[in-house]
Amino acid sequence: MTVDWGALGINLAVSAAAAAAVLGATAAIGFAKRRHRVVDGAWGLGFAAVAAVTFAASAGDGDPVRRWIVLALTAAWGARLSVHLIVRNWGEPEDRRYERMLEGAGPAVVLAKVYLLQGLLVWFVSLPVQVAQYDPDPVGALAFLGAAVWAVGMAFETVGDAQLAAFRRDRVNEGRVLDSGLWRYTRHPNYFGDACVWWGLYLLACGTWPGVAMVLSPLVMTWFLASKTGKPLLEEHLSRTRPAYAGYVRRTSGFIPLPPKSSPSQRSR
Repeated sequence: MTVDWGALGINLAVSAAAAAAVLGATAAIGFAKRRHRVVDGAWGLGFAAVAAVTFAASAGDGDPVRRWIVLALTAAWGARLSVHLIVRNWGEPEDRRYERMLEGAGPAVVLAKVYLLQGLLVWFVSLPVQVAQYDPDPVGALAFLGAAVWAVGMAFETVGDAQLAAFRRDRVNEGRVLDSGLWRYTRHPNYFGDACVWWGLYLLACGTWPGVAMVLSPLVMTWFLASKTGKPLLEEHLSRTRPAYAGYVRRTSGFIPLPPKSSPSQRSR
């Protein structure tokens, strides 16, 4: 069986509207509060909204079991991430990333660079979620593999965020670098987990050739996390503010979890 291209095409437009509605409401809040970091908390909700709209629209077209799995996995990830970021950022000043990016910018530029860009990314990265829900074939081994990859990613992201939050709550750790738990094996377990989540959802879409063709979606998400706005900006800040971070970088994998490298003194023993 093949995907109903007409129904999927309509859904692509409807899902774009859903992403625009979430980011538009967030923009109104951001401009009212003059703090555009609120968009971080809406990121996961945008994906959940797209998954929910697609779930409703794909009834009668996609396999019901696959549709429920994709909706549940996407919504669980999006809700957890949004709650985590909203709680973490509550009452905090503007994020330094947005301060640098938006210095001297007018409202139209802010709307385009922050909200429109993130809305487009939500829609583009979620393409596998949309295509998967229109797959009429029963779930098979590839779908179960995708769910397993998603579970690994969700675990890394959730545990990594919890370990970092606990570390920051202890005042003894002020100015120090977290290098235990998952952070011993990768400098960014939460970003690695995020990437795994989207590769897992991509595998759930790979039961059809249109789903396979959506490979750019997880690639773009991984690129942003590892090479664009995630890892590089955070590491630039930590390198300036934490003297011990340079040593942490030398011994710890930058993205994919690996055993830490031994220091020169350890190797000479």
